[in-house]
Amino acid sequence: MSRPFPQEAYAARIAFVVELAEHLHAYGTTAPRLEAAIEQVAHSLCLECEPWTNPTGMVLSFSDPMRPPGESDTTRVIRTVPGENDLGRLCEVDRIAEDVVAGRMGLAEGHAALRALDRPLTRRENLMQVLGFGLVAAGIGGLLRMPWLDIATASVIGLVIGGLQAAARTRPRLRESGDAVSAVVAASMAILVAAFVAPLNLNTVIISALIVLMPGLALTNAINELTSQHLVSGTSRFAGAVATMIMLTVGTMVAMVGMQMLGIEPRVRGLRPQPDWVEWGALAVTSIAFAVLFRARAKDYPLVALAAATGYLVSRLAGQAWGAEFGIFLAALVVTAAGNGYARWAWRPGAVVRVPGIILMVPGSSSVRTLITSVQQQDLGVGQSAAMAVINILLSIVAGLIFGNLLLPARRSL
Repeated sequence: MSRPFPQEAYAARIAFVVELAEHLHAYGTTAPRLEAAIEQVAHSLCLECEPWTNPTGMVLSFSDPMRPPGESDTTRVIRTVPGENDLGRLCEVDRIAEDVVAGRMGLAEGHAALRALDRPLTRRENLMQVLGFGLVAAGIGGLLRMPWLDIATASVIGLVIGGLQAAARTRPRLRESGDAVSAVVAASMAILVAAFVAPLNLNTVIISALIVLMPGLALTNAINELTSQHLVSGTSRFAGAVATMIMLTVGTMVAMVGMQMLGIEPRVRGLRPQPDWVEWGALAVTSIAFAVLFRARAKDYPLVALAAATGYLVSRLAGQAWGAEFGIFLAALVVTAAGNGYARWAWRPGAVVRVPGIILMVPGSSSVRTLITSVQQQDLGVGQSAAMAVINILLSIVAGLIFGNLLLPARRSL
């Protein structure tokens, strides 16, 4: 316990912890780390807190250990929406909590500082997010060594999707159907290019354009929560990821059927002609783009990009030597241990390293491709091998996360 807080108003201490929990949840913190962080801060503020969290809500039960049992019991039930990864604001929340616990900032000042983070994204930040969508789509196309037209098409579609996502932040009805609408737009644009310009690797272009919306990270976090015995949160997150997959698949199929009814037939080819240097350039572009999309602080861009590139390179090189699944396992282990080390010695959230480090390995694209292929051909058997690949990837990543935490245990929850 850093310092006694009994002189501070009981309600003020609760209000600060509740505000802290809401912000950690909003910025993408998973249930195990969120609950551990809340308990640590509450303990430092002379509170007893029993948190229960899931992707769409929290229940926080408080009591004052200085009072008789039952006299001060307080419960807060909070309805939330699933959070988005915002590494910059997550670091700021972590700093505010540390300052309050250490006594460098008062409770009222800390509460106000947290509330100040609720500001909407500026026009420049929205433009950066849109650009990030386009760069990631182009980068994934380059990593897959697609032809230049395919890369350019995916990049342009990615910019359009980024614009739709930016518009959805202020339009609730568009936000509810945003994934399906984005898939319709992406598939329609790709089909039109393939029909009237030149043949494309059609499904791959669509998936590259939609890659940021793929629920790979959500699937990985869900399995990780389930293995951590956070069963309700893990089940809810898994269901949410499956719902996203279904919406993306439905949107894609609506566009394909609609174009077919209009008599527009895309020309499809399977071609991966690019040399090695394109892949390495695409890796650099993609790594930087994820630093933008995760809204990292400018000074953290090199670290975030390095983490993303390291995860990809370790998984690829180890995969070539010992098999793809072992490569993914080793990459997840290395990234998790590196994130825990960063949290220990830099005293900042390990998510700055851990989240971008695994992003290029998560099975979002494979899971959506499995559904699209099965629906296109009306045959579940066609997607079985891809579905098995998704399971292998998930198991490899989760095993790497578990053993990475064993190799270098985290001293900080975030």
